[in-house]
Amino acid sequence: MKFMEKKVKVGVGVLVRDKKGKVILIKRTGSHGEGTWAPPGGHIDFGETAVEAGRREVEEETGIITGDPKVLGFTEDFFEKEGKHYITVWLQSDWLSGELKKSDREFTEIGLFGMEDLPNPLFLTFKNFIDGKLLPRPQDFTKA
Repeated sequence: MKFMEKKVKVGVGVLVRDKKGKVILIKRTGSHGEGTWAPPGGHIDFGETAVEAGRREVEEETGIITGDPKVLGFTEDFFEKEGKHYITVWLQSDWLSGELKKSDREFTEIGLFGMEDLPNPLFLTFKNFIDGKLLPRPQDFTKA
């Protein structure tokens, strides 16, 4: 596997649920993964926790204020075509207030979807999450 960038980047993906249990997804534009669907998220800034980054990214991208995010785990994401390697910290949070923005420079569409009725294609990080590649896996731990 050849990578153009010789460093690993760390980002967050946030599954924000509404009162009916649906999650917010955006159709990405202007960056790698253009045209794919993903939950709100982005890079973690220096000095920022994953939870702080998740809250900030959700508000910046969607206009939504979330509750206290819960860390679900992480995925290792290799974008072979772009030569990028990411660790994505996955968070889950409830929608507390705010109205969905209708347009933004980072996406072309936004919507609410049930986890059993997701649009396609999915952004690689979200596809890895959906495909069960979330780490750590409970079966990876053994009794001492």
